[in-house]
Amino acid sequence: MNRKNTGRAALATLPFLLALAADLILFATRRDRLPAQLASHFVGNGRADDYAGRTSYVVITTVLLVGTGALWALMTARGGFHGRAYRGAVASGYAVAGFLGYLMAVVLLVNVDAAEDGQGRAQDVSFPMWQLAAALGVAALAFGLGLLLAAVVAVPEVPSVDGQADGATAGGERITLAAGEVAGWARSAGSRWLLPAAALTCAGGVVLLYTLGWIAAVPLLVLGLLLVTFARPNVAVDRRGITVSGMLPWPRVRVPLDRIEAAASRDIKPLTEYGGWGYRIRPGRTGVMIRSGEGIVARLADGRDFAVTVDDSATAAALLNTLIDQRRTEH
Repeated sequence: MNRKNTGRAALATLPFLLALAADLILFATRRDRLPAQLASHFVGNGRADDYAGRTSYVVITTVLLVGTGALWALMTARGGFHGRAYRGAVASGYAVAGFLGYLMAVVLLVNVDAAEDGQGRAQDVSFPMWQLAAALGVAALAFGLGLLLAAVVAVPEVPSVDGQADGATAGGERITLAAGEVAGWARSAGSRWLLPAAALTCAGGVVLLYTLGWIAAVPLLVLGLLLVTFARPNVAVDRRGITVSGMLPWPRVRVPLDRIEAAASRDIKPLTEYGGWGYRIRPGRTGVMIRSGEGIVARLADGRDFAVTVDDSATAAALLNTLIDQRRTEH
């Protein structure tokens, strides 16, 4: 990792370390005033219905904040962020750190000086639901701080998309196929951070389920499961065209061969060109963006582009051009 990426990673990790330090200091200074079993899970009216030991609180808080901070450091250092997108990514990390750190602190503070029952469990402890609104307020303030601090770290200039060939031309590379020969190409389009992101999202959902209940946990759990499904999507090129599918048969994206005019391979910047990751729709282009880097760009008959980021895209584009030539010859 070069010096610039190291600076980016450090800036992205900082809020999570600060949130962890604040939570651990609160725990250390109030340890003697905590019950043996903290109220850790709360139902819709804020009343506690489950408990955890002091050590469990420390472990969960540490794993949650350190793991999420590591993920954010990896994304900002290696994710191909530029300009406003980079500042937004850093600021979003500050917001997440503020939100999680505040909630874990409140869980601890509502247990301070709580009476214990015969099993050491906290009694008469509740989690005021207005604290969720307060956590969102802390996240908003942290977001603003992140925007300011992100301006301190040098960011590369946004590459000009206009200087690149958005689509493909008819003069692209080909693969030689004998008459009647059939060929296909397939590759996994994985990302180094997508699977860890899915795991951490699911873990965050479990933590919220453990502390705040289903209402807060379900959105993260659903998002985590969707990320797991598409953590390593498969990209296939054959006489049917381009097919992108996840671990399950559905949903999938297919671009029929008869809609494709030509294909090429080039470097793609998802944030700059498509506004983010996942299935993206932009003026004049659509695509499945898994990561930054090389990808297939197909020029469609309606003048739009379809792109998918995947390794060995040059081979896939050459095969597409060959299959397009065969289709035209047949017709």
